[in-house]
Parts: sequence; structure tokens; C-alpha cells
Amino acid sequence: MGRGKFKAKPTGRRQFSTPEELIAGTSARPRTFRQEKAEVEEDERLEEESEEESDEEPEKRKGTEGVIEIENPNLNKAKTLKARDVDIEKTTELSRREREEIEKQKAHERYMRLQEQGKTEQARKDLERLALIREQRADAAKKREEEKAAKEQKKTEARK
Repeated sequence: MGRGKFKAKPTGRRQFSTPEELIAGTSARPRTFRQEKAEVEEDERLEEESEEESDEEPEKRKGTEGVIEIENPNLNKAKTLKARDVDIEKTTELSRREREEIEKQKAHERYMRLQEQGKTEQARKDLERLALIREQRADAAKKREEEKAAKEQKKTEARK
């Protein structure tokens, strides 16, 4: 039989505790957060006490763990390290790409140092070119000076 546009929810009806159940403490109503928190704290305290007493007992293992010794790296969860616990002096191994990148940078720096000192083949060629260019510029400057002096001389002669 249709009940209109909305379907009924499958959760059932609400159940309210009677005052007698509340007094007796047999209510089926869920406990409040504070009560649950208090129970959790109590459980933790009991567990701590039991751990102190059971330090002498060997750990019980589930299923086949006790029978077969397994070395599965995925079984244990990785422990997160805090900043104060990290070992600074411990060197991490670099990957091949990182190592090659660092070697490449060092080689480039070494080459640039030699280049500045003029010890590489390319630096020698550059210095020869620079010397040739300086020589050409000096010659051109001398020529310009001579031409300028010649013009001034012609002007002075033309005035006379």
C-alpha cells in the first residue's frame, strides 16, 4: 500500500526508556560520550596494570605466526620519527640520478674555474680572438686620429 512520495526508513521506531529502566540501569539506550570516555580511560588503566603484571609472559601470536617465522617488511607499520629523534649525522644514500647530477655540476664548476684561468683549449682560442680584436680596434683608433689630424690640417691651410 502506497504511503505517498517518501518511503519509510528501515531504521524502525524510536525506543524510549521508562523511568523504571533508568533507575534500574537496564536501559537499552546508548551511553553518553562522557560515560564512554570514562570507560575507555578505565579500560586503559586496567590494560596498563595487566601489562605490568604480564611482562614475564611471552607474547601470544595469532594464527600461524607462532608456527612460522615470517620476515614481511609490509607487516610492521613504519614508525614515524620526531624531529628531535632524527640522526643528523646519518648519511642517506643518493640515487643514481642524484649522484650523476651532482657529478655533472661539479665537473661544470671545475671546467668554469679552468676557463677563468685560461687553461682550457676554448679559453686559449677566446684569448687569441680577444687579442686580435684589441689590435684591430687600436689600429682603427690610430687611423681615426690620423684622419682627424689630417682634416684639421687641411682646414688650417684653407684658412691661410
